[in-house]
Amino acid sequence: MGDLADLGRLAVLVGRSWSVTELPGGLTNHNVRVVSTDDGEPLDLVVRCTSSDAGLLGIDRDAEHINTGAAAVAGVGAPVVEYRPDLGMLVIGYLPARALDDGDFTDPAVLARAADAVRRLHAGPSFAGVFDMFARQASYRACIAERGFALPADYDDHAAAWDAVRKALALEPPERVPCNNDLLAANFLDDGERVWLIDYEYSGMNDPFFELGNTAAECRFDDDLVEAWVAAYTGAPTRAEVARTRLQMICSRYGWSLWGFIQAATSPLDFDFHAWGLERYELAAAAFGHPSFTRLLEDVAHA
Repeated sequence: MGDLADLGRLAVLVGRSWSVTELPGGLTNHNVRVVSTDDGEPLDLVVRCTSSDAGLLGIDRDAEHINTGAAAVAGVGAPVVEYRPDLGMLVIGYLPARALDDGDFTDPAVLARAADAVRRLHAGPSFAGVFDMFARQASYRACIAERGFALPADYDDHAAAWDAVRKALALEPPERVPCNNDLLAANFLDDGERVWLIDYEYSGMNDPFFELGNTAAECRFDDDLVEAWVAAYTGAPTRAEVARTRLQMICSRYGWSLWGFIQAATSPLDFDFHAWGLERYELAAAAFGHPSFTRLLEDVAHA
């Protein structure tokens, strides 16, 4: 686990004077901004310090390091300055931009900048590793069963619907592209001219529509905004592409809800992870039972 007392062991800070400011957010990291205060070359850095059990959550810190660098090459991520797995630290450049919130995406200009950043990421260098929410969900579910963690009693009642989604999305899947896979609003940084993407803990090669669906789910897009989001990304979305995005929203909520239940049982942070997971699970369960669910499966299957 990264310890701020070890900052002086970073090569970039040896022999330097600096100040430290806490950064908000970070449920699996402790993030700080480090700014030089001496007469040497100016430094403005973010140090990401590991602060949870990455193994249970399926986080590969080496892949995170590699993919953070690839995102920088793609022109959408902060440059990697130093990686110290022995200290549990990843050092990147500070990006002078504002983290978005959910409401910002209703601004068409912001939505367009965000979609442009996602397109550039997806067109960039390949990422280490593969992210598949169906495999991730199975791994998380097995972890919960093995350790006896609390889970909604009816979670497994949706296994057949979950499998139907898996089969529909597997019929003619798009080519996998480098994806962040965790683009909630706070991981979009907007400087007014362009958007940057941060936090590559769960990154890997994936269906690009999971990226779109995950953001739509995390940022609580309504139906109209989902369509606008897909249009901003594709230019002229097909009915199947919109349906794929909506199904991936369900995948995001059903799968990531288990992340919340694992965190509720293991994280030392004062945060209501169970409520976080339950909100996503209940939205997924409602979607499985909604009259439009069958139509979404058909629209994707008949692409």
